Amino acid sequence: MRIDLNADLGEGCSTDAAILELVSSINIACGVHAGNAETMQNLVRAARARAIAIGAHPSFPDREHFGRREMQLPLPVVRAELLYQIGALDAIARAEGAELAHVKPHGALYNQAAREPELAQCIARAVRDFNPRLKVMALAGSPMIDVLRAEGLQPIAEGFADRGYRPNGQLAPRGTPGALIDDTDAMLAQVLSLVRTGTVTAQDGSLVSLRVDSICLHGDGPHALEFARAIRTRLQQERVEVLPCA
Repeated sequence: MRIDLNADLGEGCSTDAAILELVSSINIACGVHAGNAETMQNLVRAARARAIAIGAHPSFPDREHFGRREMQLPLPVVRAELLYQIGALDAIARAEGAELAHVKPHGALYNQAAREPELAQCIARAVRDFNPRLKVMALAGSPMIDVLRAEGLQPIAEGFADRGYRPNGQLAPRGTPGALIDDTDAMLAQVLSLVRTGTVTAQDGSLVSLRVDSICLHGDGPHALEFARAIRTRLQQERVEVLPCA
């Protein structure tokens, strides 16, 4: 068996370099919700040297709230923001002899797109028009997966190591009980369930079917490095290869 393990990096956390050694894909903040040009460049260089897949992590223009506040922007504005951010990272990657493999929307933009087909379509078309070879990470089981396919893009169905799930397969909103998993054993149980059986236990105890291509670990979480090490060790024990999505 194989799985991609991805992390959101470039968001100002001190553990980025150590986490990068443990994952197969990274999503680099593009300077809007977090990060800057130097951070983007350094992460591109490090990922290229380790054959780690490089992805853009664009956000709503909301640095004050770390891109986690829901916004209702006109779709042309969303498109422009996406092209601006993806283009910035793409320019740095090309100059460093690397190339982007995927795009993963950040925070509120990601979660809203998982529920709002028009926003999902706007993201899909912006990525397609920029580079139709780019894959797009989206919440496993969400309507966005079908939107991406309809627009001719390859989706990467993503599950989460450190987030709680609602019975409908959506992530529990941050700030609500159980939204963040902070226990290593519980986190590992969720990862193995997603990888081995394609299921996750929701907050009400129900079992939700989710086929995943990639597992996300939030790089800004308080247990990020501890969790990354535990996941790699356990997956190795279970003989699951950790590789970027083909």
